[in-house]
Order: sequence, then C-alpha cells, then structure tokens
Amino acid sequence: MFQRIRYHFLLSYLVIFASLLGIFALAVRIVFAHSLTEQITDKLIAIGKSAAANVEFEAGRLKIESDFHPQDLIAHHQALQWFDPQGNLIIQQGQTVLTLPLLPKKMVQIQTGKLPIQGVTVPINDSDSNQLVGYVRVSQSLEEFNETLEKLDWGLGGGIIVTLVLSGIGGILLTRQAMQPIEESFQRLKQFTADASHELRSPLMAIKINAELPLEYPDEIGPKDAEKFQAIASATNQMTRLTEDLLLLARTDKVPNRDWYSLNVTSILENLVLLYKPQAQANQINLISHLTENLYLMGDSAQLTRLFSNLIENALHYTLLGGIVEIKTTRVGSQVYVKVQDTGVGIAPEHIDKVFERFWRADKSRSYNSGGSGLGLAIAQVIAQNHGGLITVTSQLGFGSCFNVSLPASIRGR
Repeated sequence: MFQRIRYHFLLSYLVIFASLLGIFALAVRIVFAHSLTEQITDKLIAIGKSAAANVEFEAGRLKIESDFHPQDLIAHHQALQWFDPQGNLIIQQGQTVLTLPLLPKKMVQIQTGKLPIQGVTVPINDSDSNQLVGYVRVSQSLEEFNETLEKLDWGLGGGIIVTLVLSGIGGILLTRQAMQPIEESFQRLKQFTADASHELRSPLMAIKINAELPLEYPDEIGPKDAEKFQAIASATNQMTRLTEDLLLLARTDKVPNRDWYSLNVTSILENLVLLYKPQAQANQINLISHLTENLYLMGDSAQLTRLFSNLIENALHYTLLGGIVEIKTTRVGSQVYVKVQDTGVGIAPEHIDKVFERFWRADKSRSYNSGGSGLGLAIAQVIAQNHGGLITVTSQLGFGSCFNVSLPASIRGR
C-alpha cells in the first residue's frame, strides 16, 4: 500500500515538475527565437537602407552603385535585389535570393522550403523630390538561424531530462523519508489493533459462555432474564465477529507465493452455494449459480473462501424477500472472473466509492437488514488485492448490485 502511495506521490511530483520545466523551456525558446528574428530583421533593414542610399535616379531610370561585393554576400548567405516602382526586377547580387513576388506593403517575407530564406523590402526614394523610385530587397538564408534553434532545443531537452533524472532520484529519497514516520505510525496502529483484537478474544469467549449457559436451563430463569441473556449472547457474537475481522485485517499481508497452491475456484463456489442455500430459502431468495467447470488459480484456500463468502453474505443481506442472487464465473485470457449479482436495494451513486471502506455502513437506502461489522467488503477487497486481483462494483438504487472479482488464472496441477 505504502509502495503505491510513494509511487503515486513521486509520479505526481515528476509530472508537475516536468510540466513546469516544459513551460519554462517553451518560454525561453519563444523569447530567444523572437529576439534572434528581430536581430536578423534589423540587420537586413540596415543593409537595405545602405544599399538604397547608393542608388541615384537619373533620366527616369535607376543608377545602381553597390558597395557590396558579391563574394561577401555569398559568404554571408545574403543577396540584394533592386526593383522599379512597378515591382519589376532590375538587377540582383548574391545567390540566396527570394523567388517570391515583391510585396511592397509587406516589409518582411519568409520563404519556406528546403532552404528557408527571410527577406526585407526597403523603399528607395529620390533624394531631391523624395519620390518613390524603386525598392531594394535584402534576403538572407535562415539555415544558420534554424541550426541555432535546433542546438537550443537539444540543450533545453537534455537539460530537462538530466534535471528530471536528478529530481526523480531526489524525489525517491524525499518521499521515502517523508513516508517513513507515517509507515511507522501505521505499523504501530496495526500492531495495536492486532494485539487488542487478540486480547479481546478471551474475555468475549468468557462472556459468551456465561451468557449462553443460563439459556440451557430456561426453567430456572424467568422470561425477562432469558431475554436479557439472549441479548448479551447476541451482542457478544457480534463483538467476536468484529474482533476476528479486525484481527484478519491487521494480519492480512501479502501471502508469499510459495505458500500458495493451485485451487479449483469452481469447487469453492459450489461448496459455498450449498452452504448458503438454506439461508437463502429461509428468506425466500432464489440463490442460483452458473459456474464454469475447473477454473484454477494460485492462492490461499481459506482467504479465497472468506472473500467469496463475504460477497455472498452481502448479497443475501441486502436482497429483499423474493429476490435473486446469482453467481457466475468465466475465464477470459489469463483472468478468472467471478460475478455476484443481486436484485437487492442497490447503492446510491454517491456511495459507490465508499463500499470498500472499513466500517462504512450503508445509509437508509441499504438498511433493510441490520448487523455485521462493516468490514466484510473491505476484507474481500484486501484478499483480492493480495492475490493480484481486484473487486469492482456496479449498482443501481432500487434494482440491485453486481460485484465483479478479477483474479489471475493458473494452470491446473501447478
């Protein structure tokens, strides 16, 4: 149980921490990419303005005098393009040029593909009349930009993985340290429960014997005294059952596999059906069974008998006169399924999650009968979990409940 809690805490911690690291890494990447993009754009704008300043407009034509050497442009994966006011290409320098049509109203253009390129368009105005005489477009390859972002991604991803590994190791140590006092307290409480239940056995047995002894001689005691002794005996029986249940829960740890042997679940259920048939008939309840032959699993016979008897008793307890309690078994793959279904009073939807809690007692919707310790279903669930299985329940108020037991199957004779 505590191992599962530790794993749950550790997993929750790592998920939250990984989410925070992911958000932080994403924010860093977005800010870095935006800043790098702005730097490239500002650099291209500066180059474009410098190229535009060297252009002269004479006789209705552009006279281009570029101070940029083609070798330098090629080395920096850049290019220059000059256009007339109508957007027609006049001349270009460099190899990394945009093939997109000129869009004067869109200063920044990005061309995707095998070689991504970013371009910036700068207008050229006549120095005398300040009239628009053309455009210069500066472009640069984004290959280096993408490589920088890829390195950043690898760095952030690697950092997150290393941080999560170190955090996981630290989390294991911290959760173990944090859970240790709780485990020790639980073990002390468990030991106290076992000791108290064990010590209560003798006085309860003495009370029971002394209460039942006068009932064997009804002529020597009056009717009122007999009624009192009967009440004492009944209360003692209930207290004895409660202490036995508490002792079982306190001592029920995972049974080692070496102490298990192959059991025929069908045989166990057949014996239980015979055992509870008279009780069902006395309450006018139809107890029926549909059992698959020779279903085997590895386990403890006494504990599995207690598991199924608790479920059958629970079904009979909450089924009204004339109702039906049905037991079915199937095997699907490596799992054995046992279904105990009744047509009883059912369970309210808000109480479904509480039925396996210790000492939980149903409200008025399931209080047709009284008695019991409130530990039967809790014990059944613990036994199922100790055998690597699980019990689930479905119910509808007023129509009945269905308890499904899933247990690992085994090969006969193992």
